[in-house]
Order: sequence, then structure tokens, then C-alpha cells
Amino acid sequence: MAEQQICRFNIRVYGLFIHEGSILITDEYRLEHYLTKFPGGGMHFGEGTIECLRRECKEEMEQEVIIQRHFYTTDYFQPTYFLPQTEQLLSIYYLAQLHNPALLNVAAKPFDFEDVVEGALRFRWIPLQQLSINELTLPIDKVVVGLLKQD
Repeated sequence: MAEQQICRFNIRVYGLFIHEGSILITDEYRLEHYLTKFPGGGMHFGEGTIECLRRECKEEMEQEVIIQRHFYTTDYFQPTYFLPQTEQLLSIYYLAQLHNPALLNVAAKPFDFEDVVEGALRFRWIPLQQLSINELTLPIDKVVVGLLKQD
């Protein structure tokens, strides 16, 4: 059996939404895994990075977003979380604001799903001062937490 090789990119775009001293994160259930990550998702072919973030926020939060500035792009090799043998991950983060954060339905505790089903997700605010790398699942998100603490 031939060994698989990394042969494609997986481009993800995320928003860093800070409001009243707290940052927005999302708890999700995907492919039988519980994940805590920043809001955002995969870029579609033919889409730009900002367009991707706007689409993801509209789909998942029913919110328009205001992009403030680019914050970070992965600058090292990172295999993807779910397909580490075949995909290289490239993650792009923007500081952004929600058009109306008060309308966002948020949870008070992690993984507060009505049902644990594929694709379940809930948002929650964490005070930025309390945010730690241990709160997030994905390796690049952990790097971004460190950068946010320095910023």
C-alpha cells in the first residue's frame, strides 16, 4: 500500500470578534470531535478571503461583519486537523466586528448544544483576559491566542 502524501491546501478564514472586552469563540461538533475555535470556515474556490469570512458569518451567525484589518496568516507548515496525511492548512485571521452583536444567540457554557449532531455549533463570549491557549482545539488558533495576548 502506497503512503499518502500531502497534495493539496485547505484554506480557512477566521474572524477575531472582540466586543466589550470579550472575544467570540465557537464550540462545534464535527466528524465525531468536539472543537472550540474561532468563528469562520473554509474558503470556496473563486472566493476571496474577506468574501469567505462574510459568507461564513452570514451562514453561521446571520450577521453582517465589519472587517477592521488582517491579523495573521499561517507562516509555517501545518497539516490539517482531520486529514493530516493529505492536506496542508493555511489559516487567515481578521480582526472584525459584528454588525449587531446583541442579536447573536450565545451560550454561557461550552458545548451547550440542544442536540449533539454533526455540525452542531454554539457561540460564546470569553473575556479576553481569561482566554488561554488551552481553551482552543486547533493548533493555529493557539498561536493566534498568543499573538492576541501580545497585541
